[in-house]
Amino acid sequence: MIARCARMLYAFVAGRILFAFFHLASAFNHFKSLNQYAQYAGSKKVPAPKLAVAGSGILLLIGGLSILLGYRPPIGVAALVLFYLGVTPVMHNFWAAGPEQKQHEMVNFMKNVALLGATLMFLAIGEPWPFRVGP
Repeated sequence: MIARCARMLYAFVAGRILFAFFHLASAFNHFKSLNQYAQYAGSKKVPAPKLAVAGSGILLLIGGLSILLGYRPPIGVAALVLFYLGVTPVMHNFWAAGPEQKQHEMVNFMKNVALLGATLMFLAIGEPWPFRVGP
């Protein structure tokens, strides 16, 4: 039983690190490529695209850091849920894409839906999280 609990603990921590780094890398890319991302967001008719990209990068940063550090995970989950609910239907609207882009947008839409589901599952983990920073 103890070995099983240890495996689950290590699996949770490893999964948390991988999940967080995905979001932190995405946040970094939002800021590093702000102008290119804003240009693409503008092509999708996003109002104030530069501000929207910066804002979505901040949500990714908050969510990624919160999950990585185990610090106030509900806030991190909320930031990522806001990101996915705001970005997914606007930026990956496969139903409105031309035939050459439809498959690409559908894959990204479904990836985001899966990540949204995984994000919500973090709410099922009792607090305080193991190996956390802060209270």
